[in-house]
Amino acid sequence: LFNIFQDTFKNLFYFMRKYPEIIKKRTENQLIKSFIEQFEKVISGSNYKNKRFSFVLTGGNSPKKLYKKLSVTIKNWKNIDFFWGDERIVSKNSINSNYNLVNKFLFNNNEIKKKQVFSIKTNLKDMSLIVSNYENSIKNYFKKKLKSFDLIILGMGNDGHIASIFFDDKKIKNKSLVRGIVRNDFYRVTLGIDLINKSRRIWLWLPTRKKTIIYNSLKNKKNVPVSLLNKKKLKVFSIQQ
Repeated sequence: LFNIFQDTFKNLFYFMRKYPEIIKKRTENQLIKSFIEQFEKVISGSNYKNKRFSFVLTGGNSPKKLYKKLSVTIKNWKNIDFFWGDERIVSKNSINSNYNLVNKFLFNNNEIKKKQVFSIKTNLKDMSLIVSNYENSIKNYFKKKLKSFDLIILGMGNDGHIASIFFDDKKIKNKSLVRGIVRNDFYRVTLGIDLINKSRRIWLWLPTRKKTIIYNSLKNKKNVPVSLLNKKKLKVFSIQQ
């Protein structure tokens, strides 16, 4: 009964707050420790006992050490389903593939089954098919339920972009679940900002002092992607300045 009351109180507090929750640590290792402690609390909570947990992953260099530590610390992954916030349209074996990054550093030797992995099918013949395939995977996963991931972890680019939503995106507030993005470096597929903000928890991963400084300079600017995140659901893991 106490645990139920505690979970209800936390959820109520979570819903009512207007500002992001900020987790500040002196080092990346301390930040990783804090992230894992909070991740373990969430997945072991009464709300997720014997239920599927949808976890959206990020790419880039920032989460590598975090993923490596998660892979050896979390012992039971069987109720967790994995999605990606974005992906470059490259081979899954490419060094630029977010799937490849996760497979190498997080999945590693863990017994994660294929049915738990909802990757973006970059081997399809054109971007529109890749987008529709991933969107259908998400729709089929949630069926008639609200399309709301349990947790999405995001990194942030130096220009304030999140996933593959960039500051010069003319359709930045588009309501599409999944979108194709044309960039000079890579074509990409990304979750839309609306779907990201419907996630139950949004955890922004800023494991360097530089990232923290950039975030603090951009967090209140209009139409910068990182500033559009739902602040009621946002938890920022950052390095102390």
